[in-house]
Amino acid sequence: MSELVWIEGRAFRMGSDAHYPEEAPVHSVTVDGFWMSPTTVTNAQFAEFVADTGYVTVAERPLDPADFPGAPVENLVPGSLVFTMTRGPVDLRHLSQWWTWTPGASWRHPEGAGSSIDERLDHPVVHVAHEDAAVYATWAGRCLPTEAEWEYAARGGVEGKAFVWGDEAVPDGQYLANFWQGDFPYRNSQADGFTGTAPVGSFPPNPYGLYDMAGNVWEWTDDWYAESHPADPDKPCCVPVNPRGPSVEASYDPDQPQFQIPRKVIKGGSFLCADNYCQRYRPAARRPQMIDTGMSHVGFRTIRREDPHPDG
Repeated sequence: MSELVWIEGRAFRMGSDAHYPEEAPVHSVTVDGFWMSPTTVTNAQFAEFVADTGYVTVAERPLDPADFPGAPVENLVPGSLVFTMTRGPVDLRHLSQWWTWTPGASWRHPEGAGSSIDERLDHPVVHVAHEDAAVYATWAGRCLPTEAEWEYAARGGVEGKAFVWGDEAVPDGQYLANFWQGDFPYRNSQADGFTGTAPVGSFPPNPYGLYDMAGNVWEWTDDWYAESHPADPDKPCCVPVNPRGPSVEASYDPDQPQFQIPRKVIKGGSFLCADNYCQRYRPAARRPQMIDTGMSHVGFRTIRREDPHPDG
């Protein structure tokens, strides 16, 4: 599954008016064709990159106290945010109840010191910040997709459906992605066969031959985040081609003015998406992610933009 897949460009309808407000409005977009990796980047692939370059990820670097005003001193060490299942029901408005800052957590040690990727080399790499993903992509001779490119590819040429595979989350009782079954964040039935990340390609591909475009891990895009999509243009002739997100300044979180950290769009949902909390394992779903923050449910895949037949 290492070869890139050619995605033929065309116009499509992006977004959703039936789910979360940041996905609206549905609007027309045109994208040019591009090549996309059929899976997210795996631990094995990222390890090859690190061995070749000596690259140190953001989660492995010391923290500057000036960048984190008010943070406890004991937290100002290399580490990352790790999901921790709670013992029972909690107030779902407070993410801090299931996300734990874990010293030593990184792509090499997904649950912190003592954990390893040795048995997970075919799982998606996680705990990668946007910078980490972008540097890897450059090393591979590729780049990160825009939000429009990612969503277009995820839909697989089928428009107007809630999920990558249709309108039913579990058609005929068959699980087609790695997401949370049960009551988040304390009870997971593992009906899909997994409680954390799954090996890439564990579920059927979409019509374009792309795996895990729903669930498993959120995926970085290269667009700055905006709270909603732009409306359709007044004139049909003016459908945007290869659109990009807003300015970097527009991506700051208005609810956390003390953190002037830009945010990029992540897409696709993850193994933590649950119907009682976050039904975002859908192609239209989108969330903001601070560019300096890797987590145990965020990874990425790469694309290459070029003519599929350069010699004509």
